[in-house]
Amino acid sequence: MSRAARRWYPLSPELATADLGSPVDPLDGARCALAGRVVAMDDAFTVKRKGVVYIDKGSIVAIRNGSARPPAGFESVKVLDTGGTIFPGLIELHNHLSYNALPLWSPVPRLYQDRGQWPNHPDYRRLISGPMTVVGKYRDARGQAPLLAPLVRYVECKCILGGVTTSQGIMLSSNAGVQRYYRGILRNVEQTDDPALSEAKARIADVDAKSAKSFLARLTQEDSCFLLHLAEGITPADATVSTARKHFLALEVTPGKWAINDRLTAIHAAGLVPGDFETLARFGGAMVWSPLSNLLLYGATAHVDAAQKAKVRIGIGSDWSPSGSKNLLGELKVAWLYSQHMLAGLFSARDLVAMATRDAAAILKWQAALGSLEAGKRADLIVIDGNTGDPYEGLIESKETAIRLVMINGVARYGLPAIMQALDAEGETLKVGKEERQLFLEQATGDPDVAKVSLGAATKALKRAFKQLPKLAQEIESGKPAPANARLAAMDAPKPVVWTLALDEIQNTGMDQRPRLPYDGPQDFTGPNLQPTAFAGPALSTVLGPIELDPLTVADDPNFLKRIAAEPNVPDVIRKGLAALY
Repeated sequence: MSRAARRWYPLSPELATADLGSPVDPLDGARCALAGRVVAMDDAFTVKRKGVVYIDKGSIVAIRNGSARPPAGFESVKVLDTGGTIFPGLIELHNHLSYNALPLWSPVPRLYQDRGQWPNHPDYRRLISGPMTVVGKYRDARGQAPLLAPLVRYVECKCILGGVTTSQGIMLSSNAGVQRYYRGILRNVEQTDDPALSEAKARIADVDAKSAKSFLARLTQEDSCFLLHLAEGITPADATVSTARKHFLALEVTPGKWAINDRLTAIHAAGLVPGDFETLARFGGAMVWSPLSNLLLYGATAHVDAAQKAKVRIGIGSDWSPSGSKNLLGELKVAWLYSQHMLAGLFSARDLVAMATRDAAAILKWQAALGSLEAGKRADLIVIDGNTGDPYEGLIESKETAIRLVMINGVARYGLPAIMQALDAEGETLKVGKEERQLFLEQATGDPDVAKVSLGAATKALKRAFKQLPKLAQEIESGKPAPANARLAAMDAPKPVVWTLALDEIQNTGMDQRPRLPYDGPQDFTGPNLQPTAFAGPALSTVLGPIELDPLTVADDPNFLKRIAAEPNVPDVIRKGLAALY
């Protein structure tokens, strides 16, 4: 869908007058200058021990040593000492954000081998698909979806509190048959509305997903990146071709001709054997690594050592909260432990930070505008405590409470109250690990329905809903009508457009997140089948019980590390070692 077409479909009528042709925030921000140790993540991996980042209109104007003269126009701008180390913002290449209010599935019931197995466990319906179906389908007496705005506010803030400035989007569907992405303060790889940032595809039309020839044609005609699930599962050492690996092998259209090019980025790729990465690299493909989710479900993760040897570019993503890290900062910790103890230190801390910054930007084809701190690039950055020692290890070992500032497009969105006040971005106050922080959520171009919802209000609404899941499910099942006065008032009014979540994992949206190509015969489609609707089988009201809202951070979740330590599928080095990094 074109950018122009998407602009027709606001979440509420108020948004019809908003400028959806602008980037995440208009490039008109005020000038500021941030001082600290600057880790540029540029080609030379420049680190300025005492540097200053000069920002104007959402972009970096210059980065200079603290003793150097400021650039023209900044002579009267006061330099703000951040007291920390400045990095590019973290770019997450895989996250099912709609599900990120759900707690960790703990313990994972058993060891699985592919993506088609674990959604069939009864707990999946009770703890994951069922709750999210209720959140998506529930309507109040006015026929509106009262849980949608709180959900998108909550999960977006959850990313930002972990230093993430870019992630995948939240797709919405309407009763008018229209689909679009939620527009918020977090940069979305699938809808940028910025000519400097090509829009990635994370879904593919069903017809193309089931034909290798059509799939290759789609890859060839697009300039943007395709972030698609591929080979979700493992190939055991005693197996030549596993269910997960078939998903990759089906990409061979004819001998030697593969539906792979430099637009394809394989999410997970855990079922690939080492030789498959040579094929992926030969045709220019990339991958996204989600180690914790893979380990929790399958007891193993992608052969990233083989990917690195084949020179496959690697990004990173936390997948989703039911079987992954709360945020990308947490996923970097898992990747670090895995590399240090399971791969003999294959990846340095700098390598891993690159996966979440410069390499992720290159996968998206955004390297000219994001991924590093350089003049002319967008001012997406984070600041963490401390300015001594190895900066890359410092970031990976940082607690969530060490984040001092998160800036997106030159707008301070989250940080220490003193820093937010100095940047004229005071907003909602919250506690992270008992330490005070502020969120600045005002946005001229965002969805007005969500703009009305504070993080505090969103948290309260979701906690209440999660405690009342059986009751809400029963109301949906009963088809409870609107009050008589509401029905009468609506008789002469056009039917209102009502938005809800497009839950790809549990409903048919006409789009797939993975190719489903035939491998051995026309009916032998690879990849997991769409799960039956969460309302199939016994009534959800009889299956669901209250669940907890997943806390925003590990710092505020006393159970997260305990649950990871009790997960039987996770290697000891992570079960026992992760807590030391928090």
